[in-house]
Amino acid sequence: MELFTVKNENLSVRVSPLGAEMQSIKGKDGREYLWYGDPAFWNRRAINLFPYIARLTAGKYSFEGKEYPMTIHGFLPESVLNVESRNDTEICFLLTDNEETRAIYPFNFELRVGYALSGNTIHIRFDVRNTGGCPMHFGIGGHPGFLAPMEDGLTFTDYVLEFDRPCKPLRAGFSERCFVDEEKTEEYPLTDGRIIPLRHNLFDHDAIVLRGTSGTVTLKSAKGTKSVTVRYPDMPYVGFWHTVKKEAPYVCVEPWSSLPSRDGIVEDISRQDNLIHLPAGEQYVNNWSIEINQ
Repeated sequence: MELFTVKNENLSVRVSPLGAEMQSIKGKDGREYLWYGDPAFWNRRAINLFPYIARLTAGKYSFEGKEYPMTIHGFLPESVLNVESRNDTEICFLLTDNEETRAIYPFNFELRVGYALSGNTIHIRFDVRNTGGCPMHFGIGGHPGFLAPMEDGLTFTDYVLEFDRPCKPLRAGFSERCFVDEEKTEEYPLTDGRIIPLRHNLFDHDAIVLRGTSGTVTLKSAKGTKSVTVRYPDMPYVGFWHTVKKEAPYVCVEPWSSLPSRDGIVEDISRQDNLIHLPAGEQYVNNWSIEINQ
């Protein structure tokens, strides 16, 4: 499948029409920052999530009394999008509902995923338009993986995730099967009020999903000079993950609009309170960004 490249004097970013997924983020010196998709750990790189984030109990949900199947993270990662517009530094992909999507998600929509480069920053835009006659219900988010280490001579455990200001986030409670268990929600301890030191066993029980963070987090090492900053001002959740129980050389920083389903409950998506409920004819836009600090 043809990849599309946008670039400026500081960055070169390659994107696939499959899921509008970034395949590479290179700095001005040619150094790669994005996870390279090694199937020994995780064969994707930076999937986009729509219309549901993470898992649904029994792989299905209900709407108006009917049940529909939905795979983890929705159908966007496996959908081929059209290039709607493109220039040297910007590209926008478009997905509209079709016979296949309506069989599993009975809503009319236009979904745009846009990338625009400015200096050292990739600005990412999610734009959802409800083109149908009733409210539509969805979650949306990002799932990019970043190399750790990103410099020669460093190791994964040399890195931290650091919020830009002190905060007291709550960790979403999850069951052993990785569904929401609200009784397990608790405050997540941060070193010095803003830091998560990385170690591989952090992810032995899957993702760490936080609410109430500062909205900006940097993957960095005190032993190095290069780092990645993700800003997600309008996403209420952020997840951190790599393949469970492996020493994977990357970490995903995942801005999410919503949570997975509750354990043992087939969710009625019109009633799941953390989903986006977009009225007929209206538009939802969420802008977030990735800054490569070279």
